Amino acid sequence: MPIGRQPPPGPTSRLWPSGGAHLWPSGGTSSVHSHPRGHLVYAARGVLSVHTEEGTSIVPTNRIAWTPAGFTHYHRAHSHTDMRIEFLPVTLARLIPAHPAVFMVSGLAREILLTLTGPDNYAPGGPDRAARARLRRVLVDELHRAPEQPLQLPEPRDDRLQAIARILYENPADSTPLADLGRRIGASARTLSRLFHDELGMTFYEWRTQLRIHQALILLADGHHTTHIAHACGWSNPSGFIAAFTAVIGTTPGRYRTSAQERWTYGDDRATRGDL
Repeated sequence: MPIGRQPPPGPTSRLWPSGGAHLWPSGGTSSVHSHPRGHLVYAARGVLSVHTEEGTSIVPTNRIAWTPAGFTHYHRAHSHTDMRIEFLPVTLARLIPAHPAVFMVSGLAREILLTLTGPDNYAPGGPDRAARARLRRVLVDELHRAPEQPLQLPEPRDDRLQAIARILYENPADSTPLADLGRRIGASARTLSRLFHDELGMTFYEWRTQLRIHQALILLADGHHTTHIAHACGWSNPSGFIAAFTAVIGTTPGRYRTSAQERWTYGDDRATRGDL
């Protein structure tokens, strides 16, 4: 059973001229929209997914997602999520990739984002306009130091790949070989392998692992334990799941959960005090 958590008190959102903060209930979804400015999104608590025409980016508490200007997208919250958003001026946005991306968040980048999106940002005595501009420049510099993370799941466009994706979205634990999936939808394994490589830039098994890691992060946010998550996401034993999770996320599921819970419970006073 998942470990129950209650959302913190406080209003659901606060918006500033350059960004804001939104408190999402589990399963909350924004409308499909776009912005004239590129923006960064960070989950101070919980797990977000950012959906664009290029695919889905998963944003746990140790990652920052970037969506360039003009990209149609929507957000979905997995567990009670404190989403912070910061828009960047064009001069800084040019220094970040022109495609949706996910970066590892450093301690400094995290503190800057929380400062820029916190309630004191525009309060009397808070940082002035010049100070906020300096903070954004340091933030972008930190992103330059952080390599892009493999947490974007490309969205298939070919009808045959979409059919396979639907099967695995519904049941990430499905371990049916590609050849058998191909027979189910009327395509050869060779054709499907070529399509995965040419269209998505990865093998079928790499794509399926990425999908399973996305689902694992969502289940972790909901409080499920490692053994349950391993089986729910298609690993026959927890050790295989732990190895795959660590290879992608950079830490074990247990350490990730502990770190996230520390942030939810004590770590970021600004995220848990109801400062939204």
